[in-house]
Amino acid sequence: MKFKSYKIKGSLSFLLLASMLVSCKDFLEPYPNGNRTTEDIWKYQDMVQGLVGQCYENMPRGYNDNEGVYLDGGTDDVVITSTTNVITRMAVGALPTSQDPFRTYWDRDYRSIYLVNLFLTDRRGYNTRFLVDAHLDSLVKNRLQGEAFALRAWFQWDLLQKFGGKSNDGQMLGFPIITKPVDIKEESNFARNTYDECVSQIIADCDSAYKYLPIAHRDFLVSNVNDRAYAGGRYWGRMDGITTRAIKAMVYLTWASPRFNPGNDMTRWDLAAKNAKEVMDFKLKTDAVTNGFRADKAVNWFDPNFGGIVFSSRYNNANDAMERMFYPGGFQGTGSVGATQELVDAFPMKNGYPITNPKSLYDPARPYDNRDPRFYATIFHNHAKAVKINTATTMYTFENWVNGKDAAGPITNSRTNYHIKKMVFMGLNFSDNSINRQPHSKFNIRWEHMVFAFAEAANQVEGPAGSRYGLSAKDAMAYIRSKNNTDGGKGFATDPYLAEVAAAGKVAFYEFIKSERRLEFCFEGQRFFDLRRWTTNLTELNKPVHMARVTRNADGAFTYKLDEVVETRTYTSAYLPVPFDEMLRMSKLVQNEGWDAWK
Repeated sequence: MKFKSYKIKGSLSFLLLASMLVSCKDFLEPYPNGNRTTEDIWKYQDMVQGLVGQCYENMPRGYNDNEGVYLDGGTDDVVITSTTNVITRMAVGALPTSQDPFRTYWDRDYRSIYLVNLFLTDRRGYNTRFLVDAHLDSLVKNRLQGEAFALRAWFQWDLLQKFGGKSNDGQMLGFPIITKPVDIKEESNFARNTYDECVSQIIADCDSAYKYLPIAHRDFLVSNVNDRAYAGGRYWGRMDGITTRAIKAMVYLTWASPRFNPGNDMTRWDLAAKNAKEVMDFKLKTDAVTNGFRADKAVNWFDPNFGGIVFSSRYNNANDAMERMFYPGGFQGTGSVGATQELVDAFPMKNGYPITNPKSLYDPARPYDNRDPRFYATIFHNHAKAVKINTATTMYTFENWVNGKDAAGPITNSRTNYHIKKMVFMGLNFSDNSINRQPHSKFNIRWEHMVFAFAEAANQVEGPAGSRYGLSAKDAMAYIRSKNNTDGGKGFATDPYLAEVAAAGKVAFYEFIKSERRLEFCFEGQRFFDLRRWTTNLTELNKPVHMARVTRNADGAFTYKLDEVVETRTYTSAYLPVPFDEMLRMSKLVQNEGWDAWK
């Protein structure tokens, strides 16, 4: 199996195209000397490819932004250290219109949609001649055509997830659907389509993409070795057929969820399960080749070619952004975020039982003992050690007790007395003479996304142990619970709690899935949207979050107070606002409920 980090052919086209994207007024403008126009794109096949390729450049490359770990700072998983951070201000009900953290994503998505619309309209991109050889030319044009449809679906899905919501009159709305190369920043006045219409458009684009794309970009799937210059592993990381099925699974899952499915239409759950299962089957049956995918393998956050990836961003090489923001000031980090006590309490014990279950043997006086190995791979707690990878060398010991060097208080320490270990490369020590920095990227869709999508949807359709899909929700969750973790810990070889909660029925298993999903995707910006699709009111969103108050006793032992409120959330809406300046500019736009001051 050949997995390669990808490079877009004709990278100069990105530079040329980027020079035409500098204006906030027009997405594509003439060159500064005035002798080039958008029409000139079609004279250069590299620039035509660049219309599609530039969209990948527009995607985030890590989790250290308002779409990643900071967005978790608006949930019960994370507290952001800076109290003036825009996500914190949103969470406490103090976000001004001038500091909308999501405005840039509206622009990014429509800018990208504009580019692929330019490629798709009148099949102009498809009809471009890229290569002299007719067969090889067909490989290129079919791939680009499919990518254009898939990318439009991807950015539309981002718009729907971020800005879809209910208006004050009770109508569920999405985003303005634009399928022609219209510059939304010019004089324009678009209305939002209904939520259902947006779902239909995304699904249609996924299906259109599927007709043109190979099922996956893998060398072993390309029988003619001469074709591999224009197909196969070199395009790993770009849209392919199986990615479109994954997008459909995620769209259907949200559309089926309580907030967006008040009538509990079971066909939506069924479609989510079927599409997720198709991706799972591909990974298990086709991608499971030598050096390829393994269901039990821990996620390798530092390998852009990791076999569990379905679709990821480009990567930043030799990067230390995550380590900087997660480590405390004492270990030369910024301590920008910290895990909540709520998240810590969600991790079960090493026997698999939740800490609230009598069988867990949880000891509140020693709250970090005998926990699920996933906890130790995810959270740095008081007295935890940062051990250098593949050694017994302790690089750092966390002192989160009152007056300890890592205790809450200083701006470079977490406010919760927990720091984050997930996605931190344990071979990096800022004190080393030669700092070992590793690649970082964003795994937009990975194996676990599909397993959880299937488990949640299948459970809704037929409960934990049904056989309709050839795999039960319980079986899917066994993949998650038996998986190894990034810290060398092993998954559950035997799992009596899984059996017990499955036997308890659909409702209990649904809550179990949601708890496990929380653990799997913490700090990835996922819980913000999960909480909203799962709930139909604001109660769950507005619960206070807590920290650990640690006291070191005279004998060196510790006393833990785990119920101290660190931040109180005040949401007036379950939805994000449509950007305020767009509301002022386009009279046809309708704002989401709860944002009356943003009209």
